[in-house]
Amino acid sequence: MGAQTSLQADRKDVVAALDAIRRMVRTLRTSATDIERSTGLSAAQTFVLALLAEEPAESMNDLAARTLTDQSSVSVVVSRLEAKGLVERGQSSSDARRTRVRITEAGRARLAGRPVTVQARLIRALETLPPMALAQLGEHLTHVTMLMGSAHEPPSMLFEEDDPTGTT
Repeated sequence: MGAQTSLQADRKDVVAALDAIRRMVRTLRTSATDIERSTGLSAAQTFVLALLAEEPAESMNDLAARTLTDQSSVSVVVSRLEAKGLVERGQSSSDARRTRVRITEAGRARLAGRPVTVQARLIRALETLPPMALAQLGEHLTHVTMLMGSAHEPPSMLFEEDDPTGTT
């Protein structure tokens, strides 16, 4: 009887964890759909545009740090935004070797009245966790991705489609 009770408790914990993941994925998906519907941009593009509306980026590395992702992922998003005339790149005023990225007036207009991005909400929620809990969450989620066989997948920006051709 003890083994059965333990198994049921373990299953209860799996259900609780899976339900939390389901809620999170649902929130991410529906928010991304709402953003795309209201802006005509992907959630990742809207997230980057909103960050640039707050302050231009002095380099792609600066913008990558602000998006909590890597430089190549954010570069793809910026290229797509630039192609739509919503951002522009130029030489950084502080370092000529860097590329400054800023939002255009068309980009500001596209953001008018848009909801807060789910990325911003998720980052805010994670930042409210105690440091040890956040570190443990990161470790546990990394372990789950390893067990699922997806630890090798690139951690690209949320809801930005990969470009199968390698171009933007």
